[in-house]
Amino acid sequence: MTNWDDLRIFLSVARGQSLTAAGKSLRMDPATVGRRIARLESRLGADLFLKSPQGYGLSEAGARLMPAAEEAEAALSAGVSDLTGGGETLSGSIRIGAPDGCANYLLPQVCAAICDLNPGLEVQILALPRVVDLSRREADLAIAVSRPRTARLRAEKLSAYRLSLAASEAWLTRHGAPRSRADLQGARMIGYIPDMIFDAELDYLAELGLSHVPLASNSVSVQLNWARAGAGLAVVHDFALPAAPGLRRVLPGQIALHRSFWLIRHAQALRDRRLQRFAGLLADGIRAEIIRLETAVTRAETGAARNTSS
Repeated sequence: MTNWDDLRIFLSVARGQSLTAAGKSLRMDPATVGRRIARLESRLGADLFLKSPQGYGLSEAGARLMPAAEEAEAALSAGVSDLTGGGETLSGSIRIGAPDGCANYLLPQVCAAICDLNPGLEVQILALPRVVDLSRREADLAIAVSRPRTARLRAEKLSAYRLSLAASEAWLTRHGAPRSRADLQGARMIGYIPDMIFDAELDYLAELGLSHVPLASNSVSVQLNWARAGAGLAVVHDFALPAAPGLRRVLPGQIALHRSFWLIRHAQALRDRRLQRFAGLLADGIRAEIIRLETAVTRAETGAARNTSS
């Protein structure tokens, strides 16, 4: 009979794809992890992994075991939550994967507020320039800019948000403010590295009819800091502008891009009451924070316009 501890080790190796990664996750020696996997395979009479210099990949038998192991994991988590009645406060560790714009300019303050109310909670933010792989349990929850197309994942629309073209006051003083989209054709643009755009929703410059990107990075933060340094024009999140003094929106009446964030969970995580409660707090916090920050941008521009005219 296979016990939960065997399945826990199996899941860690499957997700980490190596004994070393699993050992770190489990706080066990990799050699011990290897012995436990070998013992489990012997008991089941099947090889669960295809071992190679590149790591441990699931065999056909391992792939068949994976859904059952994940089901057991979700059931155990739900059972513990039921026994504790969900608790008045959240505790334990939760990891969130998100694109770096959200990870840098929204999640820190939202998660800090949640942790203030739940002192026993530990939150890890995984900022990646790609889609977070929940099937490998890289994170408990993920935020993405488009809805996933797989039945194993569940998605909830978090919030719409706005992006604008922006440049530093120094750049605008040197080059003059563009008066129309046509003026952008000769301007130095900042954007994503074209062959590293991992979601079509991030191809902002193409939406503006621009293809040449002299200054490119896979990081939103690098793009924002390039713009702050006066290097050129960039499409930036409006919710990031309060953290970037000196940047000013350009052609706000002509250019406004709209996108949405999605909160993504593994289907089986819907049975985890702790994750459900945290997801609700996270969703409410992100929606409120986007409204707060975007409103601050509009108010600041309105105030500046009044000062100029007076």
